[in-house]
Amino acid sequence: MRLIIRILISTIAVLVADLLLRGVHAEDFKTGLLVAIVLGVLNAVVRPILVLLTLPVTVVTLGLFVLVINAAMVMLAARIVPGFTVNGFWWALLFSVVMWAVQSVLLKLDGGEQRAR
Repeated sequence: MRLIIRILISTIAVLVADLLLRGVHAEDFKTGLLVAIVLGVLNAVVRPILVLLTLPVTVVTLGLFVLVINAAMVMLAARIVPGFTVNGFWWALLFSVVMWAVQSVLLKLDGGEQRAR
């Protein structure tokens, strides 16, 4: 049940980011749901490998390179999901920041962080 709630929260975050950012477009709710699922899978499978491979750069940049990895995951999701477009790296970076902020607020309202402990 918690997985379904997190996917729905991620979907809402994708749709809110779509509303706020001109350079990001998701066609409808179904596309937003698919983007949330694809980003979840990419963040679970590909992102840890990239973080490990780029660890020296991440350490030198004091962790800021992780933002580049997040933007890369968003751009990869845009290539995979039909109906989801991102107009460049900076829009992908802003999308990941907005999505993080919306997810944080919604998870705090849901109380998901307290239940996990």
